[in-house]
Amino acid sequence: MSNTDWDGDGIYIAMISAHGLVRGHDLELGRDADTGGQVKYVVELARFLARQPGIAGVDLFTRLIAAPDTDPDYAREREILEDRARIVRIVAGPVEEYLPKEVLWDHLDSFVDNMLALFRQADRQPDVIHSHYADAGYVGSRLAHFLGVPLVHTGHSLGRVKRRRFLATGLSSQAVDERYNMSRRIEAEELTLASADRVITSTHQEIEEQYELYDHYQPDQMRVIPPGTDLTLFHPPQGNEWQSPIGQEIRRFLDDPDKPVILALSRPDPRKNIAALLEAYGASPRLQALANLVIIVGNREDIMDLDEGAQEVLTQLLLSIDRYDLYGRVAYPKRHQADDVSVIYRIAALSGGVFVNPALTEPFGLTLIEAAASGLPIVATEDGGPRDIIGNCENGLLIDPLDTEAIASALLSVLAHASQRQTYVDRGLKGVREHYSWDAHAARYLKIVRPLVEKTEVLERVPPSQRPMLYHDRAIFTDLDQTLLGDQSALPRFVEVLRANRRNATFGIATGRRLDSALKVMRAHGIPDPDVLITSGGTAIHYAPDLTADAYWPQHIDHGWTPHVVRRLLSDLPGLELQPKNEQSRFKVSYYYDPRIAPSHEEINGLLYQEELVVNVVVSFGQFLDILPIRASKGMALRYVADHWGIPLEHVLAAGGSGADEDMIRGNTLAVVVANRHHEELSHLVDIDRVYYAEQAHAQGILEAIEHFDFFHVGNQLQAGAGP
Repeated sequence: MSNTDWDGDGIYIAMISAHGLVRGHDLELGRDADTGGQVKYVVELARFLARQPGIAGVDLFTRLIAAPDTDPDYAREREILEDRARIVRIVAGPVEEYLPKEVLWDHLDSFVDNMLALFRQADRQPDVIHSHYADAGYVGSRLAHFLGVPLVHTGHSLGRVKRRRFLATGLSSQAVDERYNMSRRIEAEELTLASADRVITSTHQEIEEQYELYDHYQPDQMRVIPPGTDLTLFHPPQGNEWQSPIGQEIRRFLDDPDKPVILALSRPDPRKNIAALLEAYGASPRLQALANLVIIVGNREDIMDLDEGAQEVLTQLLLSIDRYDLYGRVAYPKRHQADDVSVIYRIAALSGGVFVNPALTEPFGLTLIEAAASGLPIVATEDGGPRDIIGNCENGLLIDPLDTEAIASALLSVLAHASQRQTYVDRGLKGVREHYSWDAHAARYLKIVRPLVEKTEVLERVPPSQRPMLYHDRAIFTDLDQTLLGDQSALPRFVEVLRANRRNATFGIATGRRLDSALKVMRAHGIPDPDVLITSGGTAIHYAPDLTADAYWPQHIDHGWTPHVVRRLLSDLPGLELQPKNEQSRFKVSYYYDPRIAPSHEEINGLLYQEELVVNVVVSFGQFLDILPIRASKGMALRYVADHWGIPLEHVLAAGGSGADEDMIRGNTLAVVVANRHHEELSHLVDIDRVYYAEQAHAQGILEAIEHFDFFHVGNQLQAGAGP
């Protein structure tokens, strides 16, 4: 560092983003999995921290790369960002090649040693180290311990959560660990949490649903600072944005383009819940008369070329427009440029419109901040980040994303009351400046860091509790209706037991309900989001924390599945009536079943066999009949998850109460049949040792079984108050 060392009064901050491909201009965002939003965040944070009073200097340390297929910028040892900020590149591993983060682990100790050598050559060492991501956390932890300086950490993403997303692609647990070095990453994250004085997150939900899964998580070390937003890019209208190319593209869809715009902007992902927004708009003539709907969901040439999730979203969009005859009132342009996004917000603001985010789950909600900075009021899901944003800015309304009437009502409330709408706009502009600008972010950051440097705040660590077993080495899967639900007084006790054991036990729901229906009933009863959600009788699997759909499972169960033939063969049978469309799905044909006049389960199976259809025929509660692919059922989905997550079936407790739950209960799983009126459908399993017939019903029956099997090996804890 020689003659460019930071001197004078003030704090010297050493930030670490280890993997490389970090520079101060023309960021190659999206080049690979390692060049996402984290790169932009660390560069902007370094810049804006350097502008704060009381800062001597900020160095952003990253790996030096002199590979022939990367820009020469990444081989420069120093790069100036601001008067008091720079990028410093460290040799770690072979400089002649770029290494993805998964194979960087063996070179991180060299990164530590070479950073330490630079500090020893310089006139001063950092006052605080801030690591970004797990690999930098490892480096920062070792440096902080050696130098005796505070460590601040931002995870950006966490291994325990990322592992679930990889499992959702169909990879086995072993393959994920081998391909992505996941065990090593999680070990580094535990080390970092054990070492860090402060951990910075974007939302409170990130703490509750991700960091709490770690052994060395300390509640007092966590601080929430939302990322900054570029207010030079996102700002209220300054001209007639309708004249822009994207404005003209939107106008061509609309019969009356002068009406206010309801704007939705997201990826074409089913979790973004655009279908519910269309239903809310389509079912409200008043809303249609008052405003147009503009939906921006990515870019496309041909819907059939998109992945399955995007195809589903766009197909539903077109079908809803046709069903409600919304032509001329809904705009859905096929493509837009990245630079168009800020213009689209301003078009909606210029129209007197509103921004809506109806996502089923929204960990942060950056689009809400961008929309507010552009002069738009907000209507957003009550999940996750939007609660924080609207709580801070008071610039809109939260809605239940599963209640289409509530969505329409909230939109009408904003659009139909001009003075209240303007109040939301003004509050949003003020709130974004105070809470979500880069200047605000940097100022809040220093309020957290300064006491660490001055040693006026010391983290009092609570020793981590001893785990009675390995992380997530067992699981509880339960049906919803007539099993977990039915006794509201017992649910809080069941939830308490889950929370007490969440670090070593997976919680799964397996239900015949569709995803949206299951989420609605769970939230109505205060059931926490499960780690695994098996829906539609075992034909769909989603994972926490953001309802990631298992991408491999639909491909697997599609084998030999011909639902149109099933419907044709069963169409004239007595005692069978197709259930409404909202109970049907791609892999489930559902009927109301009247056993007094309908053919028996065996007769229906025989009829389908005669037509060479091999399917699962499931009768539940004596009144519902589901036809599923032969590879799909609750039990098959449970076993698939257990296999991929490396959980022995002998460590799985399956809870049910009807015939639809039978194949979860058979086999090597531990099982409980809760005491209710549907015992008879499972009475033939009574002599199986692993199946426990509870004396109590619903959630209380599951708690009874947990104690019977001593499932968590903590029977004393249950008796002390965590359970019955």
